[in-house]
Amino acid sequence: MKQEKLIRKFDRQADMYEKNSNNPTLSTWRKKIIKDASGRVLEVGIGTGANFFHYDKSKVEEVIGVDFSFEMIKRAEQAARANQLPAKFIQQDLDNLYLESNSVDSIVSTLTVCGYPDPITTLNKYNDWCREDGKLLFMEHSLSSNSFLSVTQKVVDPLCKKIAGCHCNRDIINLIDKSDLQIEKVERYWSGILCLIWAKPKK
Repeated sequence: MKQEKLIRKFDRQADMYEKNSNNPTLSTWRKKIIKDASGRVLEVGIGTGANFFHYDKSKVEEVIGVDFSFEMIKRAEQAARANQLPAKFIQQDLDNLYLESNSVDSIVSTLTVCGYPDPITTLNKYNDWCREDGKLLFMEHSLSSNSFLSVTQKVVDPLCKKIAGCHCNRDIINLIDKSDLQIEKVERYWSGILCLIWAKPKK
């Protein structure tokens, strides 16, 4: 029942996500990380397809978009058609998603790790699904490197979780370091709140 309420929350937020998909600052960061995706791409928490404009279609064989929200996927399908991007969609909670080991070349996650009930377990699934020579590309919000901002994030986290369905107090770098993935490069913005992370699987 709790998960069903969360799904309904994201269904209701689909219009807002779609309107915000062209945020110029976020688009700059999306482009910087998404352009490195190639081959068979798994994009988790596809949302309304805000990343689709930034894929290099000459390098991408197919994008597999996963989201538990029907309304999000409906808009993502429209975005894929508008950008002439080869894509298929799976409406599924990531915790229940099954993919074969070593079956994708790239995994893209933008602003999704904040919502996972057990983020390290989910990140370890990525390690299993991604091919040995593959890549994992993250654009995530994280605990700020500024002490005042990080304390504020911790204080407002319960409210953020209730309203938006995500945690704003997670240290994304630390979480990935604790997982089976290996970080290759990190860029941090907005006092460390926004992180671009290039990683690879450990096999």
